[in-house]
Amino acid sequence: MTITQLLYVLAVAEHQNFTKAAEKCFVTQPTLSMQIQKLEDQLGVQVFDRTKKPIKLTEVGNKIVDQAKKIVEEANRINDIVDQQKGFIGGEFRLGIIPTVMPTLLPMFLKTFIKRYPKVKLIIEELTTEEIIQRIKDGHLDAAIAATPLKQDQIKERVLFYEPFVGYVPKNHRLSSKLKLEISDLDINEMLLLEDGHCFRDGVLNLCKAVNSQSSEEFQLESGSIEMLIKLANEGMGMTLLPFLHTLDLKINEKDNLYFFNEPSPAREVSLIYHKNELKIQITESLHKTISGIIRGAIAFQNVQIISPIMK
Repeated sequence: MTITQLLYVLAVAEHQNFTKAAEKCFVTQPTLSMQIQKLEDQLGVQVFDRTKKPIKLTEVGNKIVDQAKKIVEEANRINDIVDQQKGFIGGEFRLGIIPTVMPTLLPMFLKTFIKRYPKVKLIIEELTTEEIIQRIKDGHLDAAIAATPLKQDQIKERVLFYEPFVGYVPKNHRLSSKLKLEISDLDINEMLLLEDGHCFRDGVLNLCKAVNSQSSEEFQLESGSIEMLIKLANEGMGMTLLPFLHTLDLKINEKDNLYFFNEPSPAREVSLIYHKNELKIQITESLHKTISGIIRGAIAFQNVQIISPIMK
């Protein structure tokens, strides 16, 4: 039994297809099939039921896969121990970032991180919170940047920053005469929202629920991007809430539509999250240090009220 054979088993279990698994492992399909067959012969059991499509794990195969994940994880931990002993910070690192953080935060830290840690190969994906949680649990992401708290037993969270909500109120709106907003001013029926699946949308809904606003069926607009919400608001279709970092690059005339909240300002907690096994922790810590140092100067707000995302 070899680690390579276990990796092949895990790949087939994930993709339920020998050809796709071979592609992911960068080997030919006959090579992968032969190694899995050797493992099955050695163990004297069938790991996969090949008569079914897609391929299914047998009863004992499920138990073998569970154990294989632990063995591969511990093997990776040995490499981590060696890297930490040598003070080496490098290698491939897979990072997920939620859509409402990606376009503003990534340009702020990426160049600095690459310059400081040139031996790290960052592979970055824009993913929803649900996708991030599953990929971290499955071992397909090393870390991610998401709104927290998530309250997931297998995932650790390290806060990066607290990002205030900012009102974007067009001039013809009923709230445009105010100097600052109160949470009690919000009405869900006037709110332009992101589409379902965005945790920032969930935070806004959670905030509006706090003032007992009831949703109306007469009119509702949703969009997949914050930029579109701003355009819709400019057309007088309602108001919206923006994450603070999204306000930094607005046009000068659009910044006139920004309204901050009286303190404590509603805000979301944004954290670097990773599996509790803490593999590649030296890279995770370097990433946290870099982002925290850069963002500290961009967000100076201290007195905030954290609005948690609604995890479905």
